[in-house]
Amino acid sequence: MDASLPPVDLILKLDAEYRSRAAAGTLKRIAPKKLNPEGKAWLPVMNTTRERWRFTVLFSNTQRAHDLGKTTDWVVVYFDDGHGEQKCTVVTEHQGPRAGKRVVRGREGEMRESDD
Repeated sequence: MDASLPPVDLILKLDAEYRSRAAAGTLKRIAPKKLNPEGKAWLPVMNTTRERWRFTVLFSNTQRAHDLGKTTDWVVVYFDDGHGEQKCTVVTEHQGPRAGKRVVRGREGEMRESDD
C-alpha cells in the first residue's frame, strides 16, 4: 500500500456511509455548475475527517456518468492529508470475480481476499 493514500477499506467504508446517508436524505445537497441546466441542488456532499485524512465524498457528475446512468453508483472520494488533494472513484464492479461488489477503481489489487 502507498502510504500517501488512505487504505482501501477506509475508502469503502466512506463510500458505504455516503451512499446510505445520501439515500436517507441526511446530507447537504449542492447545485453543481456542470450538467445541471435547472440549477437544482441535487448532489449530496459529505465532508469528514478520519485518521489523518480530510475527505469530501460525492456522486460523480461527469458527462460519462450521466451518459451511462451511473450518477448514483460512481462515488468520487477526494482526500487530503496536508500534502495536496487527490481523488479516487468507487464503483460497482460488473465483471470478473468481484462482480456486484464495490471497488476502488485502480486499486483492485489492494482488496483483501475476504472482499473477493
